[in-house]
Amino acid sequence: MKERRVVITGMGIYSCIGLNLAEVKESLFAGRSGIQFDEKRKAFGYRSCLTGMVEMPNLKADLSRRQRVSLGEEAAYAYVATKEALQNAKIDQDFLDSNEVGVIYGNDSTAKSVIESVDKIREKKDTTLVGSGAIFKAMNSTVTMNLSTIFRLTGINFTVSAACASGSHAIGMGYQLIKAGLQDCVICGGAQEINELAMGSFDGLGVFSMNTEDPTKASRPFDAARDGLVPSGGAATLIIESYEAAVKRGAPILAEIIGYGFSSNGEHISTPNVDGPSTAMKKALEQAQLAPEKVDYVNAHATSTPVGDANEAKAIASVFGSHKPYVSSTKSMTGHECWMAGASEVIYSMLMMQNEFLAPNINIEEPDESAAELNLVKKTLNKKIDVFLSNSFGFGGTNSALIVKRID
Repeated sequence: MKERRVVITGMGIYSCIGLNLAEVKESLFAGRSGIQFDEKRKAFGYRSCLTGMVEMPNLKADLSRRQRVSLGEEAAYAYVATKEALQNAKIDQDFLDSNEVGVIYGNDSTAKSVIESVDKIREKKDTTLVGSGAIFKAMNSTVTMNLSTIFRLTGINFTVSAACASGSHAIGMGYQLIKAGLQDCVICGGAQEINELAMGSFDGLGVFSMNTEDPTKASRPFDAARDGLVPSGGAATLIIESYEAAVKRGAPILAEIIGYGFSSNGEHISTPNVDGPSTAMKKALEQAQLAPEKVDYVNAHATSTPVGDANEAKAIASVFGSHKPYVSSTKSMTGHECWMAGASEVIYSMLMMQNEFLAPNINIEEPDESAAELNLVKKTLNKKIDVFLSNSFGFGGTNSALIVKRID
């Protein structure tokens, strides 16, 4: 069977730099940070109290009590992002009811829902008081199980658990299934809860920025003075379809996914290397049958950690050589959205492609030695993008790279 083309037909986003596509586009163009100081973390014992923050959506008008009782924080964010993505793709419930649509979403932990359930049992000494929705909120697959039942989906249904590459691998898996002819349409994305219960052990590793004087300047990927990442979250959803299926239903075709590369570092559990990311990017280029010089822009994974940013800069330089595509890390504005990041950063890059600009890597005063070799975007540029590559890497050495091409 001939491999099929895979296109993006819809997007939805719920982010600390905007609660929908229009708001996020404006923030990206303006180089506006969504980072703030969270007083609750200070009282909780955090060393670093910085975070990207979003409000919990009120879904009473959208969902029944029975549906809401199973929705934890990250699943609620994912519902909002998916609702926008389906509208963006011009897909209604009638279409979902009469077609096999799947869901693959990235989510690698669920802290708040688990802790709240256990605390209630400890207090009451009675498991029956924990509530009927507790188990569905607490599982790592909470997002896919909730989205599949709310939207009555009948296709592929599973969660990708791959640290900070989860959202990217979810898109990659959906892409491969459609390419192989096993699905026509898949809802893909990533979600991350934002609360003090979810990030405590991460804070304890000492990898968060301590720059509390100006939270908006704390996340500074590739800058020589960076001192750590800033956690964040929300949800991002993409609707991906086979080109034939999209044309058949008259869908808005936004772009085409042409490559997905992956690898594992096979070394330290938390310290990234150069070879793993390089391999993922090379595999993506190979699958896309694309020469490196055809890539206009790289949305870097760069989280604002000393070792991670430097090694990614070296990897990008090794893959692209004398061709220096524009590079920026949108995490300079959003912080590190963890399990969501691989999906949201494709959407950020898509918004740049659609609106013909490159969002800046804010907070760069002086690039470090490795980053100095890159063509870093320090201020918003009006620029047409035909092809972009988005990097996502995670704990355990998991790496993912996606390549997306404009369709005119």
